[in-house]
Amino acid sequence: MPVLHTPRRDVRLLLVLLAAAAVHTVPAAPAAADEPGWTAEPAAGTAAARPGGARPYFYLEGAPAAVLEDRLALTNTTDRERTVTLRGADAHNTADGALAVRPAAPAPGAGGAGSWFSFGAGATVKIPPRTRAVVPFTVTVPPASPPGDHPAAVIAAEAGRETGVRVHLRVSGPTLAALTVEDVAVRGRGAAAVVAYTLVNRGNVALAPELDIRAEGAFGEVPGRGPRAVPVELLPGQRVELTEPWPGAPVLDRVRVTVTVTAPGGAEAAASASAWFLPWRAAGWTGLGLLGLGGTAFAALFLVRGRRLRRGPADGGADGGPSGKPGATTPAPEHELTGASR
Repeated sequence: MPVLHTPRRDVRLLLVLLAAAAVHTVPAAPAAADEPGWTAEPAAGTAAARPGGARPYFYLEGAPAAVLEDRLALTNTTDRERTVTLRGADAHNTADGALAVRPAAPAPGAGGAGSWFSFGAGATVKIPPRTRAVVPFTVTVPPASPPGDHPAAVIAAEAGRETGVRVHLRVSGPTLAALTVEDVAVRGRGAAAVVAYTLVNRGNVALAPELDIRAEGAFGEVPGRGPRAVPVELLPGQRVELTEPWPGAPVLDRVRVTVTVTAPGGAEAAASASAWFLPWRAAGWTGLGLLGLGGTAFAALFLVRGRRLRRGPADGGADGGPSGKPGATTPAPEHELTGASR
């Protein structure tokens, strides 16, 4: 008995065939070539661990001459053995918040906090396939270390690939939260206007700054940018250049922009800059200059003409005077100016 195919049934059959063909023709996803095949993170189970055991970074604090301890967890996610080397490094944040470290380990006793790390026999670790290894390390704070934050990182490397784990390291003692705002400038116009500025951490602790931009124009206050968190952790001694979009920039005004930055611990700083906002492009400056020059010349001509008219014939103006020269006239007697009309 023949099978009857209705239009709807034909459509369903076609969809099934297309799906089957897609299953056979879609290639398998290639392995991520950029992944090192292992991970590095703070080991769980310490007093500094968050609930659940996960820690995004190390946090260590101690007095000068103290020896601090923690553990790094290395996990081999592949089917072959991995050989990973460990070292400490000085660290800082980039403008976008990424971790940046010194490319090579400094000599022992030299440089910053990166030279305070020791992994002992665990400086080179062989990790069997599908295995997790926990490596202890120590941080020996030099006796003369200044108080405050000393940013560092634990670097794990294999075959030229590196992974960094942040270490928030603080030496006990007096701390100072201080910063400055520098190089304030307004760039662009209209919706593309931005306020550029530079932040410098002048203290000895890491700062999480908050920004406030206010603007005062010729006709009063101009909408600025309300308080907002700056998307960067400012480490001690760090200098970073930033820009903040200003969609409320005026079209025609002369504005004074003030950038105020605050941070926990009492840090506060401000700086200002002035900028003109005009509705025409740079080419319009030529026309503006000519217009101003023409206006000035017209005003000068008007003043000179008015002065000459006020001087009158008696002062030897253009119509002559009592000098007896051609065209000179004698002013009429005063009583004639007040005589009765007929």
